[in-house]
Amino acid sequence: MDRLMNESFVDFVGGVQLHPGEGTRTAVPVILIGICVSGAVGNLLVMLIFYRDFGRARGSEVKALLAAVAATDLAILLLCAPVRALTYYRQSWTLGSFVCSTADWFQHACVAAKTLTLAATTRAQHNPVAVPTGGAKRPPRLRATWIHGALALIWTVSVMFPVPQFLFASLQTRGADTFICVSAPPACAADFMSLFYKVYPALTFALPAAFTLAYYVKTLHDAVNHSAAPRSGERQRQSKVTLVLLCATGANALLLLPEWSAFTWTRLGFHKPPVGLAIFAQVLLYSGSCAIPAILMTMYDDVRRGVVGVWFASTCRGARNAPGGNRCPAKSEGNGAELGGAREEGGDDKAESHELEKNFPDVEHFWTGRRNTHVEDDQDPVPWEREEKML
Repeated sequence: MDRLMNESFVDFVGGVQLHPGEGTRTAVPVILIGICVSGAVGNLLVMLIFYRDFGRARGSEVKALLAAVAATDLAILLLCAPVRALTYYRQSWTLGSFVCSTADWFQHACVAAKTLTLAATTRAQHNPVAVPTGGAKRPPRLRATWIHGALALIWTVSVMFPVPQFLFASLQTRGADTFICVSAPPACAADFMSLFYKVYPALTFALPAAFTLAYYVKTLHDAVNHSAAPRSGERQRQSKVTLVLLCATGANALLLLPEWSAFTWTRLGFHKPPVGLAIFAQVLLYSGSCAIPAILMTMYDDVRRGVVGVWFASTCRGARNAPGGNRCPAKSEGNGAELGGAREEGGDDKAESHELEKNFPDVEHFWTGRRNTHVEDDQDPVPWEREEKML
């Protein structure tokens, strides 16, 4: 019990408790709340864009798995990070025995599920498969059974592995009205837990992350160095998606590495790690839930065009609701690059072409007034040009 009461050992559940630092009590909750808000907005936007793509028959297996990753990150930010923020602020446990038992268990299940889902993207198709029937193309068929089965298996494994953290988390008292949540496995399970703390991080983090990184590095290497013929647009698009997945997997592994290192360091009973390492590792863990949507919105072409489309839609809706405003100025300004990207989406081409016709009435009038016109010889203002052509 003296070992558990020593805050420098950092074997607490749900965040470091009993730490006397006043800066930790104020700064860490503010940082975690900022990460929660920004990450939740980013993941919700990514999920909305993928939902929109599936509604327009432009979904793919990779998008389905990335949507599952975004949902997992959203659960981490909304259900796990607030618990840590409150614990750091109160410096004791105030959420009851049930949350004490499930806090670390649920967070580790989500973290393991995210890593395994990113590993599952190595077997997923990047593009939708259109099946031709009678010269026409039907909406793309995804291997829904494979995706559902993979996600079910991933979550089953992720929920079952951290069960010892659920069983051995307990609520302890210190003083009259102060409670702390700690992990206290019994002495009879010491040998089992020592083996578990070595196998668990390797199977749920180290091996999947290393396999995923090696797979995408090899795929990009083969695409760049072993392509004799010029690559088509489809192959270039697949290489871009592979690069996005490599960056997302690398960012996830890099930001989770301190948390898993502190977890293994603490549970295996080595030298007591500093409290700052545990706090920094947990902040990086929640930052990883913001990094993946940021990577998708900046590097993934479909998501980036979706963000632009959502911004256009919100801007145009506000312009139409304004008094006397029936045009969308955001679409008619600039060099037209955004309009070209929006036309490539193809979901509601008729509506978008109708919008473009509205935005350029003068140009349409210019060409309509000069189509199939005939100029009389005596009224031709530049007759010498016609004579030169005849010569």
